[in-house]
Amino acid sequence: MKNIYIAFTTISLLFLNACTKDFTEVNTNPNVPTKVTPNLLLSGIIKSAINEQVGQAWGTGNLLVQYTAKIQFVNEDRYLWGEKNGIWSNVYGNMRNVQNIIDLASSSTPVQQNYLGVALILKSWLFSLATDAYGDIPYSEAIKAKSNGVYLPKYDTQEEIYNGILADLKKANEILGTSNEAITGDILFNGSVLKWRKLANSLRLRLLMRLSKKKSVNADMQTIVSNNTMYPIMTSNDDNAELKYLADVPANQWPLFDARVGSFDEIRVSKTLSDRLSALNDPRLSVFGRPSQISVASGRPKIEGIPNGLGDVAALNYNGGPQGVSRVGYSYACLVCNDNGQAPPLPNVAKGIIMNYSELQFILAEAAEKGMINTATAESYYLKGIQANFAYYAAMVPAAYGINVNPDPSYYIQPEVAYMGTSTEKLGKIALQKWVSLFFNGLEGWFDWRRTGMPEIVPGKDNLNNNKVPVRFIYPLAEQALNGANRAAAVTRQGADDINTLIWIAK
Repeated sequence: MKNIYIAFTTISLLFLNACTKDFTEVNTNPNVPTKVTPNLLLSGIIKSAINEQVGQAWGTGNLLVQYTAKIQFVNEDRYLWGEKNGIWSNVYGNMRNVQNIIDLASSSTPVQQNYLGVALILKSWLFSLATDAYGDIPYSEAIKAKSNGVYLPKYDTQEEIYNGILADLKKANEILGTSNEAITGDILFNGSVLKWRKLANSLRLRLLMRLSKKKSVNADMQTIVSNNTMYPIMTSNDDNAELKYLADVPANQWPLFDARVGSFDEIRVSKTLSDRLSALNDPRLSVFGRPSQISVASGRPKIEGIPNGLGDVAALNYNGGPQGVSRVGYSYACLVCNDNGQAPPLPNVAKGIIMNYSELQFILAEAAEKGMINTATAESYYLKGIQANFAYYAAMVPAAYGINVNPDPSYYIQPEVAYMGTSTEKLGKIALQKWVSLFFNGLEGWFDWRRTGMPEIVPGKDNLNNNKVPVRFIYPLAEQALNGANRAAAVTRQGADDINTLIWIAK
């Protein structure tokens, strides 16, 4: 009996050893990665950040610079704000994975310079959004809880943040293309190293122009535009940094496409936009808005905006009610937000924008007009910017929508468009065309208006902010409890934590 037991035990142990030997192999799914790599993180960062950009444009940016206005639930349009945490949460949420890409790329042998460069660009863009919205923010000590045990990061000054951002963009341009790894997971540029370099340098020009209010940046801008080999920049709409959405569910579609019709219909075309573009006979208005349903029914279709900042009753009853006020353009609509007789819009017409070639041309036009660069005339940059923006929308809008985005040749010789007049008048024309080009580009139109004050933005007559356009977001209230001392130091340095306190870059 004892021998039988020993034999059985021996056989059992051998069988168990065999099972244990194969256990890891049998229970490992070869299709599921066990180690995070940069490509697995990159697409999620890009999608999340750009979709937040679209959401900020829809809910705040477009209202602030009066591309759109509200017909109900109008407190947002009247500047009765609380905290706005979308940018803050998205930037710091994404920054963990951006830092993971930086760490993974840096620790690889050899260093994955292409992934490192892309991560530095995303880091720079994201932090620029946050500092331009709030002012002083955690930067140098941010995302260091795990690596360095920093749970209460200090708020860096905006000047320090801008210096860091610009340095990182410069470094990104220098290191991209110096290693051989393919950039996979890149849903923005499909792995094009050159386009990432162009974005790095174009973003530098955007931020240098913003910084020019505080100090001379002429030499830095001239260096970039004088050497396209070392510092490539966007040269056409093909270089636009924009996320192209997909048509099929459940793919990555235009973020507003699945919006509730009630939520979508709260926001309509602003009278500021419709008046300005109608006065110029500008065909882009038909991209940004649709004729009001009343005007269509009468046989005289017209895009009719509503003034910003009206009270609840006045807004809901303006021009005979919602059917007398134009919806936002068909290209930007949700699935069920089509007017009578219209087929549902497509889910992949509009793009999620980081930066476009037309914006860059207007930056260069302003720089040339101010004598900051001397590579070409201000007028040539200005005209390229307008032409590029028209071409962008002509290519974007499907023929089935029946929208003609090509301007009449007389468009360019109108007194309001032709590049003539005093330098101040020319800068005003640049600002107006740049304002048009920044439609649905997150908060960028607001940031640029805050810098220049052009074109004029007049608070609505029922505004609740003492006739002032807000100039920043307040810090998240949670920061008072979670990082109170550092937040308080920033407020002491920067000024009252309210929507009317100018941040350093705009003073």
